[in-house]
Amino acid sequence: MLPVAATPRALPAPTTARAFSCACGRPVFFRNSECLACHRPLGYAALRGQLLALEAAPSRSGRRGGWREAGVPARRAPRYARCANLDSAAACNWLLDSAEVLAGFTLCRCCRLTRTVPDLAQPGAGLWWCRIEQAKRRLVSSLIGLKLPVVSKAEDAEQGLAFDLLLSAPDGPPVVTGHADGVITLDVSEADDARREARRHELGEPYRTLLGHLRHETGHYYWQCLVEPSAWLQPWRELFGDEREDYAQALQRHYADGAPADWGQRFVSAYASAHPWEDWAETWAHYLHLVDTLDTARSFGLDGERVELSYERFDAELVADEGFLQLINSWMELTGVLNELSRSMGVADFYPFVLSAPAVRKLHLVHRIVAAARA
Repeated sequence: MLPVAATPRALPAPTTARAFSCACGRPVFFRNSECLACHRPLGYAALRGQLLALEAAPSRSGRRGGWREAGVPARRAPRYARCANLDSAAACNWLLDSAEVLAGFTLCRCCRLTRTVPDLAQPGAGLWWCRIEQAKRRLVSSLIGLKLPVVSKAEDAEQGLAFDLLLSAPDGPPVVTGHADGVITLDVSEADDARREARRHELGEPYRTLLGHLRHETGHYYWQCLVEPSAWLQPWRELFGDEREDYAQALQRHYADGAPADWGQRFVSAYASAHPWEDWAETWAHYLHLVDTLDTARSFGLDGERVELSYERFDAELVADEGFLQLINSWMELTGVLNELSRSMGVADFYPFVLSAPAVRKLHLVHRIVAAARA
C-alpha cells in the first residue's frame, strides 16, 4: 500500500501582494503603467496594495473625473488621480486617492518623499533618477504593507522622511550617502551599474544595490522613530550594543582595519560590525530583503517550505516564536534554491550571506519591533 502524501500546508498570505492581473485577465507587474496585452492604463493604489486596471471616470459638476478601477460598479468605485510624475523621467505609476487630491497633492505618497531631484541636465541623470524611484517605490510599498509610518517631511517636519537625490558636479566634492534626522541623502551615481559594481569590488562587498542602500538608510530613520524614544532601547542595546560609542571613530577604525575576523559569527554583514547603528541598519535591510522576497514568492504560489531542499532548521531553543521561525526557515530554504538557480545562469548568488544564530536573534528583534509598530 502506497503512503498517503501529506496535505500541503497553506501558504501564508503575503504582507504586500506582488502578483496582479489586468481586467483582461493577463498578468501585470508592480512597475507597469499599462497592460501590454490590452493597453489599458494601470495604477498602484498604495494603501490597498493593489495594481489596478483603470478606466476614465465621468466628470462631476464640471470637474475632471479622474480614474476608477475597471469593472467595479460606478457607485462603489473610488476615484483616483495619476501621479504627476507619470510622464516625467521618474515614470511613476502610483495613484492618489480622493483625500490626497482634495488636500491639493499632485504627487503620490512615494514621490512626495523625494525632497530634492538630481540635476537632470547632467548626462544620465534622468535614467538614474528613474532607477532610484523604481527602487524607492518597491521599498515604500513594503513599508506601507508592514503598516510602518511613512509620511513626508513636507507633511510632518518633525517626524517625516525625505530623500535628497544628489549628483556631484564634475569638479565638485563627492556626495556621501547617509541619513540625518529623517533626511536620506543618496549619491545618484549609485544608479550607474558600472560605477556601483566598481565600488562593490573596491569595498569587498558581496552585495550592493540601490534597493539595498534605501533599505539600509531607512533602518537609521526607523531606529530614531521606533527604538530610541521607546522601551525597546534597552533590549536593543543588549543585542546590538551601546550606540553611544563614538560613531565617527568607529567608522574610521572599520575602514582602516576592516571587520573583525569572526564577524560572520555575530553579524549579518562585515559592515554591520562597524558600529551598533550600522549593525541595526544592516539587519533592518536584511529583514526587508527577507519579507519582500517571501511576499513575492508567496504571491506567485511559491514558498521555501515547498522546495525540495532541507536545511538544519532554526528552532525554539534559539527563538521562541513560531511565526518568526516559520519565516526565517522558509527564507533559508528558498534562498538556498535561488542561489543554485543563480549559479545555473552563471551569475552571482541571489543571497550571498550566511545567517548565524546571533544574527537571527537580531532579526527577531527587528521582527518584534515591526510587529509592535503594526499593532
